[in-house]
Amino acid sequence: DGNVNEWNEKTAEITGFSKEEAIGKPLVSAFIMPKLRKSVWEVLDNALKGKETSNYELEFNTKSDEIRYLLVNATTRRDAENNIVGVVGVAQDVTEAAKHDRAVAAMARELRQLVDTANAPIFGIGVDGNVNEWNDKTAEITGFTKEEAFNKPLVSTFIVPKLRQSVQVVLDDALKGNETSNYELEFYTKSDEIRYLLVNATTRRDAENNIVGVVGVAQDVTETKKHDRAVAAMANELR
Repeated sequence: DGNVNEWNEKTAEITGFSKEEAIGKPLVSAFIMPKLRKSVWEVLDNALKGKETSNYELEFNTKSDEIRYLLVNATTRRDAENNIVGVVGVAQDVTEAAKHDRAVAAMARELRQLVDTANAPIFGIGVDGNVNEWNDKTAEITGFTKEEAFNKPLVSTFIVPKLRQSVQVVLDDALKGNETSNYELEFYTKSDEIRYLLVNATTRRDAENNIVGVVGVAQDVTETKKHDRAVAAMANELR
């Protein structure tokens, strides 16, 4: 019938509901968060048919209206004649780990938004040299959308020919952990213009500190560069 008939002391401690308060109550509608009720019912129905489920994460409502995250093995319960008479859930309380994971995910989303909307061009490559980072400002400056740039070889696609060798050296160095600051490179735009960027090439590492690519954080110095060249040309004329 889906009603609780087993509720040990640890479950009571975690949820705040005593055994007396829980026994006889419908498990799903009384204790499971609404968004998960349908899928939890499916897990229980499967277990009542002999199909058990391991490591299913569910969210329990506590008496104080908090949420506890439990990792559950739903095991079929049988009587002495091997008839199915119910389901037993053996759980691990993973609330703190789940909260930590959600906090990390939220921080990652926030950092992603900061990168995407930063006022500086930010682009990156993997160890294969192909683009895997291309923020909004880079798209605006170059005219190439993120979709157009992703997985393209950065150097041969976007860097002017005369600088390709030296840019490749800078990237190769960063892939070895040797970073470069204030390196000036010339980017091709979609309209065949050139944008001058002053770039810091930073080594990108994963959680285990393995090098997985390079991130370039840049400053668009095109207007300054054009101005300097115009001044230099004028000075030459005056000579």
